[in-house]
Amino acid sequence: MNSEYTIVVPDNEVLSCVCGINDNNLKLIEEHLGIPVFTRGNELTIENDDPQLREKFQFIVDRIIDEVYAGGKNGKDIVLSVLNTQRKVNMEEVSIIVPGALRRVYPRTQGQAEYINLLQNKDMVFCSGSAGSGKTFLAVAEALRLIITHQKNKLIITRPVVEAGESLGFLPGDLEQKIDPYLRPLRDAMESIVPMDTIKRLTEAGIIEVAPLAYMRGRTLNNAVVILDEAQNTTKAQMKMFLTRMGENSKVFITGDPSQVDLPKKVASGLMHSISILYKIEDIGFIQLTADDVVRNHLVKKIVKAYENEKEED
Repeated sequence: MNSEYTIVVPDNEVLSCVCGINDNNLKLIEEHLGIPVFTRGNELTIENDDPQLREKFQFIVDRIIDEVYAGGKNGKDIVLSVLNTQRKVNMEEVSIIVPGALRRVYPRTQGQAEYINLLQNKDMVFCSGSAGSGKTFLAVAEALRLIITHQKNKLIITRPVVEAGESLGFLPGDLEQKIDPYLRPLRDAMESIVPMDTIKRLTEAGIIEVAPLAYMRGRTLNNAVVILDEAQNTTKAQMKMFLTRMGENSKVFITGDPSQVDLPKKVASGLMHSISILYKIEDIGFIQLTADDVVRNHLVKKIVKAYENEKEED
């Protein structure tokens, strides 16, 4: 068996991030793997026939590539983040593999790894967290995996329509045009995981359905995976209505940011209320992502932390 294992790095920006100034980042990777990494042109090579070590090497490079393409600029920070996260969890066990996907979805933080584990092992999961923590993206990725592998027959994604303070009937266009601005973040998440043609085909076949929360009333959702996004903007009555739609062989993922409630001041959020009364049910998964799980622009993480610190001081 050939002891060499080579990865071709797609462009110079990624290669520069992997290697770092004076190959300092590459030395960190070598220390983590316990073996040398050789560079030839845009190729990275290790000389080892251990499948687990090769998988670890591939994972590290894939994750660095993901971070660079997601806008990461500081190569050393990216490499350290990838290596530290891999030390804490077995990424192969908690990654999301969607057939035909543009890329494999890995957790970028310990919190995200725990979240994926809940998504894959619980039939109902509540995830609260700040903007950019991956709560919606990871739920969408796992939902796509479930329908594309035919474990579930349908994906239903919904969210309350409250931001504009208007009823759908007064908004211009047909139903799809009315709700598109509200559901666009969910569509964007899907299209970043699988090709647009796949989303279009599944939608036209009725396998993917998007609808405002009000349209869930009276339905029983069997053999489906259902995502309720922006759940902090549900009322207590709306949340109860939604949760009781769950039918046989279904999974339900509820995501929301308690710091961004758009309800009238005297109206309690259904997300926080449901968590407070359901947390003792062992079959339901609960997780709260924090500023440490934010994976957008580094400024977003700093902004979220500043607001969290202000709350603690209050």
